[in-house]
Amino acid sequence: MKAVLCSQYCGPDDLVLTEVADPVAAPGEAVIAIKAAALNFFDLLMIQGKYQIKPPFPFSPSAEVAGVIESVGAGVTDLKPGDRVMASCGHNGAREKIALPASAIVKIPENLDFDRAAGIIIIYGTALHALEDRARVRPGETMAVLGAAGGTGLAACELGRHLGVKVIACASSDEKLEFAKAHGAELGLNYAKEDLKEGLRRLTGGRGIDIVFDPVGGNYAEAELRSIAWEGRFLVIGFAAGDIPKMPLNLALLKGCDIRGVFWGAWARLNPDKNRGNLERLVKWAAEGKISSHVDRAFPLAQTADALKVLAGRQAMGKVILHP
Repeated sequence: MKAVLCSQYCGPDDLVLTEVADPVAAPGEAVIAIKAAALNFFDLLMIQGKYQIKPPFPFSPSAEVAGVIESVGAGVTDLKPGDRVMASCGHNGAREKIALPASAIVKIPENLDFDRAAGIIIIYGTALHALEDRARVRPGETMAVLGAAGGTGLAACELGRHLGVKVIACASSDEKLEFAKAHGAELGLNYAKEDLKEGLRRLTGGRGIDIVFDPVGGNYAEAELRSIAWEGRFLVIGFAAGDIPKMPLNLALLKGCDIRGVFWGAWARLNPDKNRGNLERLVKWAAEGKISSHVDRAFPLAQTADALKVLAGRQAMGKVILHP
C-alpha cells in the first residue's frame, strides 16, 4: 500500500510517498481502508520533532481517519468488513490502510461523509472536553475564541452556540470573522485592527469574558487574560502562534480566575468510556447538521506537503483532508 513517511525530522517537502506492507489485524484489532485522513497543526510540529509526542521512525502524519472496515482480528465482534467508521490513531493516518484496536473505532452513519467524519475526532473532541469538563460552561456565559476560523476554534464556536454560550470570535481578518459568524459566533473581533484586550472589554460592556478558548498562545494570551471576568476560566488549548506565553500570575490573583490546561489526548486515554460517549454524540450531531465539521479543502496523498503548507500558512478555515 502507499504511505507518506517521515523518516527523520523534516519539513513538509521532505516527506516521501512510498510503498509499505499492508497491515494485518492482530487479535482485538481491525484494518480500516482509509477514505479520508485529517490533518492538524500539530502534524507539522510532529514531523519537525517539536511536538510532545515523538513517534518512532518511520511514521506518517495524520492522527484521525475515516473509512471502511476491511478485516477484523480474533475476538472482534462489534465490527465487520464493510462497516463505515472513524478513528483516532495518533499518527500514521496518511496511508491507504491502518490496523487499530477495535475499541478506538467508532461507527458512522450513511449520511455522514468520510471527509467530515475524519475531521470530527480531535477538534470537536477537544472542544467538547474543554467546554464541558474543563470550563463547565453555563448557558448565557460569554466565550472568546482565538483563531476562530481554524479547526479547533471553529469547533469551539459551533459547540459553544450549541451549549447556549455567547461566542465572540477573534481572528486576524474580516473574512475569517464572517466565516466564524456563519458557524456559531455571535460577535467578532479583528485583532489585526483593534487591541484585543480593549476590544473584548468593549464587546462585554466592560464586564469581561467568562471563558477564553485559546489554541493560539503567543503574544495574545496575556491580553486575553487581562480581559477576563471575575472567576473566569482561561482554557489553554495550544500554541499555534509558535511561542509559549509566560503569564504573569498576579493577573490570576487579581481576577480570581482559573488557568486550565486542556490536553484531550491524555484525558481520552484516561477516560476511554467518556471519550467514546463524546465521540458518539458528536457523530450524531454532525449527521443531524448541528455541527458542520467543515472541510476547507482536500488533497490527494501525493500532495501531503501542499496540504501541510496550507496549515503552516494559517490559510485553512476548517479542516484539511487527505484522500489516500
